[in-house]
Amino acid sequence: MTLRIDIITLFCEMFEGFRSVGIVGRAVRNGLVDVHLTNLRDFARDKYGSVDDNPFGGGPGMILMCQPIFDAVDAVKKQASHPGKVILLSPQGRTLDHDLVVELSKEPRLILLAGHYEGFDERIRAGLADMEVSLGDFVLSGGEVPAMALTDAVVRLQEGALGGAASLDEESFSMGLLEYPQYTRPREFRGMEVPPVLLNGDHAKINAWRLEQAETRTRDRRPDLWEKYQRQGTGNDNDERQRH
Repeated sequence: MTLRIDIITLFCEMFEGFRSVGIVGRAVRNGLVDVHLTNLRDFARDKYGSVDDNPFGGGPGMILMCQPIFDAVDAVKKQASHPGKVILLSPQGRTLDHDLVVELSKEPRLILLAGHYEGFDERIRAGLADMEVSLGDFVLSGGEVPAMALTDAVVRLQEGALGGAASLDEESFSMGLLEYPQYTRPREFRGMEVPPVLLNGDHAKINAWRLEQAETRTRDRRPDLWEKYQRQGTGNDNDERQRH
């Protein structure tokens, strides 16, 4: 079943290149995923195309109104048989990590709400969104970049998107570890040499070295991931997986 991703945004033009090039573009062309864009302003009801207004109680900025967003989601849901999971891109949401990407990649349809301005009317969260997702603890101008990040990550996990399961298995986070160092020609560049173990053709030793490097890199750079990796007790499983 082809994954369908609907993105509701005020800036559809930001996504035109994104959905036509690279891995996402190839997945779209190969029928692995459909990425549909909907302009939120098409659902404004006044001649000015208004989708935002001042917040009750005062305060800085403008707030996205309920009516255009509810109407847009209602219209988008009717475009396919499956209603889809409505995801609000918001700094208040669950942080996007590999586990969440895997979870979302199994959905038949995602509807992403890319907000802008000061934020959403709270009733959109309460009455419309199935989930809120955040890229992390920092502020962006809108939800378009998070929508692209989520889409890209989910598309990569669709069968056939990368051309081989091994590509997924050995990427960062797929085993709970950061990826090991990789090298290509030339063997020596500006005094920096490729580790000899990668040149001897002994794949058992290469896999052992890669696992050791991945574990060391994760322990040193991401103690949070390392702690989780150790808690899960996946070291032996990952060692075996690397060797096949």
